[in-house]
Amino acid sequence: MSSATNRRAFLQTSLSAGAVACVGDFGFLSKLPALSAQEVRGTDRAMVQMAPDIEPLVRFIEDTDRDRLLEGVAERIRQGVSYQQWLTALMLAGVRGIQPRPVGFKFHAVLVVNSAHLASLAATDQDRWLPLFWSLDNYKGSQARNRQEGNWVMAPVNEGQLPDAVQAARRFRDAMDNWDTEGADRSVAALARTAGANDVYEMFWRYGARDFRDIGHKAIFVANSYRTLQSIGWRHAEPILRSLAYALLEHEAGNPAQRDDSRDRPWRDNLRRVTRIRADWQRGQVRREAAADLLATLRTANPEQASDCVVRMLNDNNDPSCIWDGLLMTSGELLMRQPGIVGLHTVTTMNALYFAYQNCANDETRRLMMLQAAAFLTLFRENMRGRGQVRELRLDTLEPAQVNGQPAQAIEDVFQEINRDRMSAARKALGLLQAHPNQAQAMLAAARRLIFSKGSDSHDYKFSSAILEDFFHSTSHWRDRFLASGMFYLRGAGGQDTGVYRRTRAALGG
Repeated sequence: MSSATNRRAFLQTSLSAGAVACVGDFGFLSKLPALSAQEVRGTDRAMVQMAPDIEPLVRFIEDTDRDRLLEGVAERIRQGVSYQQWLTALMLAGVRGIQPRPVGFKFHAVLVVNSAHLASLAATDQDRWLPLFWSLDNYKGSQARNRQEGNWVMAPVNEGQLPDAVQAARRFRDAMDNWDTEGADRSVAALARTAGANDVYEMFWRYGARDFRDIGHKAIFVANSYRTLQSIGWRHAEPILRSLAYALLEHEAGNPAQRDDSRDRPWRDNLRRVTRIRADWQRGQVRREAAADLLATLRTANPEQASDCVVRMLNDNNDPSCIWDGLLMTSGELLMRQPGIVGLHTVTTMNALYFAYQNCANDETRRLMMLQAAAFLTLFRENMRGRGQVRELRLDTLEPAQVNGQPAQAIEDVFQEINRDRMSAARKALGLLQAHPNQAQAMLAAARRLIFSKGSDSHDYKFSSAILEDFFHSTSHWRDRFLASGMFYLRGAGGQDTGVYRRTRAALGG
């Protein structure tokens, strides 16, 4: 045996026995539990990974402290990171790290992304970054809340259990119909890889509108996720669709497929009722009185009566635009009657259901969106009764106020009035729009800029983007009244600018 071998053997024996005197006595460490090499190295939590080119930006958003994020984003913008890259990273950070149940509350960090993006699209060039910076800061608040509530994260999909392309759609429908979360997760991941956006969302439009849980947020998530994917690209669809399917299956108590819950009943009834609509329902007469008739019905109707009214109106040769006028007007009137969390969601939910109606290809689904919208409005109305006073106000008889001075001054007066008296602001807005129809765009722009500087909540962006968009979806006779109802929730000119607005200005050198 060589001397080298003898030396190695001696050292191994000595070290295992702790017999090397010169290194000291480490026996005190026996009071602590043994620590493995794996524990020292540490591991990331098992979570879904994004595309390699966007993962670093997602991690940057996730890992940067809230009080340094905006400054860090501004620096990277100067280095060449684009708006679309930040929009993509923000959406993906949200679906990966914010639990979508319940569909609302902290999950607004995801729900609001498209609304903020719409605000950017409609803004002037110099304002376009503001909604994105607000959304990034808002995400950090939701991230902190998610951590406090269990630190949920989207796990990687189980690759060995994904159905093949032939089976994926059928399995997805079966899982969603039976409220099977795991089955839906596997099948929707397969669909993201093997099917196109239109085929996938033809199914999602229906599931987003099938139940009234989360006061419309399910339909809102379907519409907003689709619209965001149209901007960032279908290659990012898989985690977004997994989050969406998981959100739509949120429920309480037992399996909804096996019980009769009032929030599920309109969908089941309307699946039968929709067959009674005439085949050529998409063409009819545009009558302004039809919208007023539907509005009057929805003030007192229950879900069954509301859906029956829509069927009857379509069969009486009323154009679908009359139905949507009545639905949008009802949402605006409910907001007036009780401004607040339920009232504003009548508007944002109608916006989502109308978007589904516009973008789905299936004829039955389009009819169902109208029937469900009518039923939902009655459920909103009843929900409001349990939340305080519901005022007896009517949007179709709102009296316009006389407009004094130049239009620019009149617009300023409207938004100053919001902080003093919202009813007066609504009357002034209606008077201005009727006296100066060409000033509608200027009023929309003023409303949007006030959200940028005064908006402090996700609902400011969600609501404003919805009502400003649906102004153009109403027919000319009703749109001024619909926009006037928005004065009951839009931001006024009074008060200080928000902290995030001031921080964004500082970060961008303003």
